[in-house]
Amino acid sequence: MLSYRHAFHAGNFADVLKHLILIRILEHLRKKNKPFCCIDTHAGPGQYALDKDYALKNREFENGISKLWQRGDLPDCVAGYLNIIKQFNNSERLTRYPGSPLIIKQLLRTQDRLFLYELHSTEIKLLTAAINKDRRIKAFHADGLHSCMGLLPPIERRGLVLIDPSYEIKSDYAQVTEALIKMHKRFAGGIYALWYPVVERSRIRKLERGIQASGIKNVQLFELGIKADTGAYGMSASGMIVINPPWTLASDMQQALPVLADILGNNGEGFYRIQELAGE
Repeated sequence: MLSYRHAFHAGNFADVLKHLILIRILEHLRKKNKPFCCIDTHAGPGQYALDKDYALKNREFENGISKLWQRGDLPDCVAGYLNIIKQFNNSERLTRYPGSPLIIKQLLRTQDRLFLYELHSTEIKLLTAAINKDRRIKAFHADGLHSCMGLLPPIERRGLVLIDPSYEIKSDYAQVTEALIKMHKRFAGGIYALWYPVVERSRIRKLERGIQASGIKNVQLFELGIKADTGAYGMSASGMIVINPPWTLASDMQQALPVLADILGNNGEGFYRIQELAGE
C-alpha cells in the first residue's frame, strides 16, 4: 500500500469514470445553499504532471483523458467533466491532470469543507502543498479508511465520502466493505462513492454481495471496461458503487457510459454496467 503511486495511472480510463461521477455528485450537492462536507479517504498528491517520468512510463492517460481531449461530440456530463480538467491546463495542450482533492476544491463553495487523508509520506507533502493553505481544507497524514470515522456524522449533516484505495493488498476488498458499513451506521444520509478495479472478477462479485448483505439501501453500481475480463495481469475495468446517489446520476451514466465504452474500449471490446444493487 505504501509503495503505491497513482502518478503512474493518472488520467487513465478509471480516472475518467471516477472523476466524472465525483463531479456529478458535487454538482448535485451544490444545488442547495446549505453547506456540505467532503471526505477523501485516499487522497494522493492532489495533482499529476502528464509530461513527467511517472505518467510517461506507462502512458495510461493516452487511453483515458487524451482520447476525450479534443472531442466536441460528448454527452453534456462528460463535456462538463472535460471542461473542469481543462481548467488545470494553461493551454490547449494536455499536460496536467488533477486528482480528486483538487477537483473537489474546484467545486467547493465558501461554506463547504473538505477533509483529506493520505498515508504515503511523500504524497502527503505534495498534497499539503497542492491545497495551498486553503482554510476550507484539512489534510491528515493518516489512514483515512479508519481515521475519518471520527468526523461522522459531519456538522453539516450532508456530504460525500469518497473511498478510493489502491487495492494492492487483497484484504482491502473486505476492509472497505467493513468500513463502509460502519460509516453508513454513523451517517446514513451521506453519499458514499466507492471505487474499485476489476482485476479479478470474483473479488468484485464478493464485494457486491457484501454490500447487498449489509442491508444498506439505495445503492447503484456504475462500471466501465475497456476489454473483456481476463485472468492476465492488469485492470480490464473499474467501477463506482454509490450509496444515496443523486437522483439524476443513473440517467447521466446511461448517456455517458455507452459513449465512453465506445471511445475508450480496446478494439471494440469496451463495455459498461449500470446496476441497482439495493433499492430505496
